Amino acid sequence: MFATHRSRTRGFTLIELLVVIAIIAVLVALLLPAVQQAREAARRTQCKNNLKQLGLALHNYHDIHRTFPSGWIAVDPATRLPSAHEGVSGAAWGLMILPQIEQDNVYKLFNASLPLTDAANAPLLKTTLPAFRCPSDPQPDFFTINEEASGAAITQLPIANYIGCFGTEELDGCENSPGDLPVMADGTCVGDGVFYHNSKVRIDDITDGTSNTLLLGERKTVKTLDWYTTWPGMIAEGEEAFQRVCGSADHVPNDPHHHFDDFSSQHTGGAQFCLADGSVRFVSENMDKATYQATATIRGGEVVNNF
Repeated sequence: MFATHRSRTRGFTLIELLVVIAIIAVLVALLLPAVQQAREAARRTQCKNNLKQLGLALHNYHDIHRTFPSGWIAVDPATRLPSAHEGVSGAAWGLMILPQIEQDNVYKLFNASLPLTDAANAPLLKTTLPAFRCPSDPQPDFFTINEEASGAAITQLPIANYIGCFGTEELDGCENSPGDLPVMADGTCVGDGVFYHNSKVRIDDITDGTSNTLLLGERKTVKTLDWYTTWPGMIAEGEEAFQRVCGSADHVPNDPHHHFDDFSSQHTGGAQFCLADGSVRFVSENMDKATYQATATIRGGEVVNNF
């Protein structure tokens, strides 16, 4: 007498399911680059913040000592006279500002009266510090530096990405005999930037203007070429020892023909730099070379426009 109504549950067909999967795949493909860009933007911001903190630390160091730290310290162990290639202790600007970046405990591991390679300083060289590393640069925690002449391993060093500005001269010149620029007759390897061998540059010495002068910059890691940077210092007789802590403006950032001692980064389009006034700026890889090199010197007298 009464009609029976049965509800029928309708499922997805195979074609409908495939269409849904295809739509999801398209959405993921569209979303993934945006996510990657957001992550790179965050890493780039962290890198900028690292340089900012290092710049502030350098200014705090200057307030205490009335000078910026040396690019690296090296003296003859017997005469205590400057010695660029064979000298000790090797301590670089990054090591000397550890108290200013709240790393006093790490700084206390350093025995300034001994070479960095001495066993007493081994705990220092086993310390990694994120403040010296760009999060966009994939690298191991340590690398092995070898002897220049024999290629024998000397020691392991912690990785870094930030280097002091030596100026426009190539750091390879530091291996030359005294009297050959940039090595002075007294054995000091002098650059035309803020950081060099046994340097003691004051803010007053930067006559080109602190807002127009590079203080620190980035360098990317190139594992296949053994291009590794570090923060503790220069290892006497080590391969490319000076280039590990300082850099040259011989080429613009990310130049395809760049040398190890140049500035570079994993960021697209250029690299980040901290200026002598403490500000941080992204410098384009398409920047005019002459203008770029003018910013690397402290008293070149150049007129810098559009920087």
